[in-house]
Amino acid sequence: MSQETMLQTRGLTRRFGGLVAVNDVDFDVKTGEIHAILGPNGAGKSTLINLLSGELPPSSGEILYQGQPIHGKPARQIARMGIGRSHQKTNIFPRLSCLQNCELAARIHMGGVFGSWRSGQRAREVNEKALQVLETCQLVHQAYTPASAMSYGEQRQLQIAMVLATSPSLMLLDEPMAGMGHEETAQVTELLKALSDQYTLVLIEHDMDSVFRLADRITVMVDGCVLESGPTEQIRRSEKVQDVYLGRHHQEASA
Repeated sequence: MSQETMLQTRGLTRRFGGLVAVNDVDFDVKTGEIHAILGPNGAGKSTLINLLSGELPPSSGEILYQGQPIHGKPARQIARMGIGRSHQKTNIFPRLSCLQNCELAARIHMGGVFGSWRSGQRAREVNEKALQVLETCQLVHQAYTPASAMSYGEQRQLQIAMVLATSPSLMLLDEPMAGMGHEETAQVTELLKALSDQYTLVLIEHDMDSVFRLADRITVMVDGCVLESGPTEQIRRSEKVQDVYLGRHHQEASA
């Protein structure tokens, strides 16, 4: 993991009327790390991801990506700068095949669904990229299977593959293992670990065992604010975090 900062926020705040969903958050992500964001429901985690991806503009504060300000830029522009994002709810096209879902994501990233991608060369580039990310996510055997016919765990893997098809440097993953059984969770955990060799990952996740196996650093949020941020072992042993979020049984289980 590099010590170079890829993404940083300064005083990042988002208000919804009288509700402050993200409150004066300073947050940074190092190149090559897996950085998990934890916190109870309503802590501001998804709002923070929405701010980082450009889906929401901040009320105040700054977001710097590779040293350049990106706050206020539209989500599509931020995606083309190298920030990919998956959503908490599975966001795929069920009638399209696995391959077509990834091709569509690649086409949009390369300049839109219509236009120059219709050329033979661009079509080949799109197809090659889609097959590449399916192989990375161990879904190439399902390339021509309709997404609706895949298992829930495979659909979640497909969503990650669609993010990869946009050629990101930084991936923002909102609960990538939500709703999965033990075996599916283990598969996605291994996939994310493998991806960390090439990509920087920021993830929101409630499966604490997976978080502690994966994350290099963890930021814990409560009521829109950062409670504590640091290396995984520091967060695991933090009494403040245990009291507010994890509960004493995690500390006892890890003793």
